[in-house]
This record gives sequence, structure tokens and C-alpha cells, in this order.
Amino acid sequence: MAVDLFAGIPVSDYAVALDWYERLLGAPPVFLPNDSEAVWELAEHRYVYVEHRPGHAGHAMHTLFVDDLDDRVAGIAGRGLEPTDRETYSNGVRKVTYRDPDGNEIGFGGAPR
Repeated sequence: MAVDLFAGIPVSDYAVALDWYERLLGAPPVFLPNDSEAVWELAEHRYVYVEHRPGHAGHAMHTLFVDDLDDRVAGIAGRGLEPTDRETYSNGVRKVTYRDPDGNEIGFGGAPR
């Protein structure tokens, strides 16, 4: 079964969000479908996008599992963002959480070291 993903994140200030997500994801969006949306491709057929929707901003919760968690967190720190939380679960899985200026939660999870 093939699975594609197009996950949205509502934001209150599009310009601020665009800058923040470029620093978080390490690249500019792959396309801008209109004046209020920006889209990043995380992996083939797996996208995340921000959309200017002030009335809904701050409620997104997404976790991305990656195989390079430590390198990714270091790269994000090099672009000026620090996580708001770090967790290690009883099975050793780790999660590093970031919150955008609206409070949307973007987490990166990884296998035990």
C-alpha cells in the first residue's frame, strides 16, 4: 500500500512562519501554491505545508521519524532554533520537540542510540 502525506500547519503570520520553517527544515519551500501557502517535501510524496489561517493557528501537532536525529537537531541549532522539549521513552525512542511562533508542535523522533 502506497501512502502519500500532505500535512497542514495553520499560522497567524505567514512571513514569520515562512522564515521559521525554512530554518527548521533547512531549505526554502519546494513550491508556493498561492500567496498564503508554502509547501516543503520531506520525502518522496510526503509534504508539510503552512497556510495563513489565523483563527486556527497554534493547534498543529506533527511528529516526523528520522534516522539522523542527532545530526538533524544539530543542523537546526546551527540555523538558530532550539527545541522546547526532549524526551526519551521507556523503549528508548527519543523525541525532540520544537514550537513555532504560534505554538504549533513539530517533533522529530528517532530510534534509541
